[in-house]
Amino acid sequence: MTTPIPLAVLLICLKIDSSSSSSTAEKKNILFIVIDDLRPTLGCYGNNLMSTPNIDQLASKSIRFNNAYVQQAVCGPSRISFLTSRRPDTTHLYDFYSYWRLAAGNFTTLPQHFKENGYFTASVGKVFHPGRASGFTDDYPYSWSIPAYHPPTEKYKMAKVCPGSDGKKHMNLICPVDVSSMPKGTLPDIQSTKHAQKLIKEIVHNKTKPFFLAVGYHKPHIPFKYPKKFLDLYPLSKIKLPADDTLPPGLPSVAWNPWDDIRRRDDVQKLNVSYPYGPIPEYFQKLIIQSYYAATSYMDEQVGHLLSALDENGFAQNTIVSFVGDHGWSLGEHQEWSKFSNFEVAVRVPLMMYVPGLTSKPGPAGTNFPFKDPLRNLKASTSFPFLGKKSAENAYLRWENSQLRTDANHFMRQHERKWRMMQASQENEDLTIRFNHPNISSKKTTPVQTSGWISDALVELVDMFPTYSELAGLSVPGLCPRNSSRVDFCTEGVSLVKILKETVELKKKKGKFGEHGKLAAFSQYPRPSDTPQHNSDLPKLADIKIMGYSMRTTDCRYTEWVSFNHRQFAPNWDEVHARELYFHNSSDGLENHNQAYDKRYHGLVLKLSEKLHQGWRAALPHKYNVN
Repeated sequence: MTTPIPLAVLLICLKIDSSSSSSTAEKKNILFIVIDDLRPTLGCYGNNLMSTPNIDQLASKSIRFNNAYVQQAVCGPSRISFLTSRRPDTTHLYDFYSYWRLAAGNFTTLPQHFKENGYFTASVGKVFHPGRASGFTDDYPYSWSIPAYHPPTEKYKMAKVCPGSDGKKHMNLICPVDVSSMPKGTLPDIQSTKHAQKLIKEIVHNKTKPFFLAVGYHKPHIPFKYPKKFLDLYPLSKIKLPADDTLPPGLPSVAWNPWDDIRRRDDVQKLNVSYPYGPIPEYFQKLIIQSYYAATSYMDEQVGHLLSALDENGFAQNTIVSFVGDHGWSLGEHQEWSKFSNFEVAVRVPLMMYVPGLTSKPGPAGTNFPFKDPLRNLKASTSFPFLGKKSAENAYLRWENSQLRTDANHFMRQHERKWRMMQASQENEDLTIRFNHPNISSKKTTPVQTSGWISDALVELVDMFPTYSELAGLSVPGLCPRNSSRVDFCTEGVSLVKILKETVELKKKKGKFGEHGKLAAFSQYPRPSDTPQHNSDLPKLADIKIMGYSMRTTDCRYTEWVSFNHRQFAPNWDEVHARELYFHNSSDGLENHNQAYDKRYHGLVLKLSEKLHQGWRAALPHKYNVN
């Protein structure tokens, strides 16, 4: 359990010499939000079923990257990769059991770079993967000005707290709960939000030092433990299974992820699902998808409270906000669940950046990120059932934002007749609908921008370190040499600032950005054997015999599973166990039809294999000219 930092101690950490106050006054703050196991299943990424209004609001003021990829689809290696801006073969971390500073090199981290440049840096929740992977201290004191905060209720992650139909508590996968009945009457992400809000308020008392605040949310990571009220957003009747919910016939067995992590849960064990392919019964598949969605909306609520606190305390005007998932998650695609693969659904993540003055012109404090209740539409339809959907939403918005908090039922009885008349006469209502009540404002509401800026450029999470360094006006790390074990400060990514500026300044809603964009994005995943076994999901370093190297271009995904030397951290390209080729520029965006062994594409496979072996350096933007 982490002891809260007293205000006096925090102010000491924030204090700097008055002589340097003027030089730091113009520096932008950073709010770095990391979400666990989040795929781009969000409203702003086109999922109309999802209720994620706070993330969508952030997206409307940000640049949103449609093609952002992680370097390995599992928490520890992915986070260490993007926080050091080095790839797994450089950090030597493919599991959770080594600390890069001891196993690979004393690499500078993103928050460390800001700390060494005069920033107050703080970590709340899951930012680094806790434990051995971050030195058992979340890399404190290297990366953080104060010890990292972990919510006290985090220790109940594997506890039997999920209510079952038998009246007992279980360690389930599906776990909607009454929050008041949970240990300490709360949940980890709620505690993280409150702690972050407290930090923001304390920082207000001393603004002489810019801050880098990283906040990591656990949900929608399993178990799907969330306030049960969010279930109401997603009736099972609306839950659809993915179009590709069966095992692809051409999928190499080495590529298969047997989802052992969810098999250990009590409710999944009762299903007696066959190993290693399943499938899970259809009704339970829908329960999983339903709970993933509900947990995501719960997380959106917490993000909304966090952004609102940032805004209300006057920081939205001078704070870059980053929002990213650490990897994706399969929701039944290819008959798979969880992550642990090189599939698109596992390695593609949401990534957005809010840069005040560039992606959006900030308004007065409190107007930039007002909290939006993910349950608002549901509450509106319940409170005003006699209205159409849009009228009900507008009515609820007016009622919610009014200073008068009249009971909804009483309010509805008072105004039902008037609203019926208005509905009949006003077919195309907008946000100017008024309530004829002296205590409720009739001021027009400006519709929220819904699109934001969109980039289709291929980007990787190792790009975040140089990008935020440049945006904040700090020194940008140079490109790492091929052997960078003794180079503390360098990057295996590139800054995305030119892409960002070109997107906004040239008003290109979409584009490929020739000289500034990469030719490919690279991911990898280890396996202990050619066939699925008990440790295929997350093999320890000594058990890794095969590495799947995957390259995503604009048109396709090509993967080679090759022998791997875990002592030298190196592939043997001459020993190919399997290949995969999926065409994203045609009808196989779901990656169901492996074309790697089709004779028609033999020449293409040879070319892609050559590019894959050349690696990420050969795919950098043209201006780098790296051999």
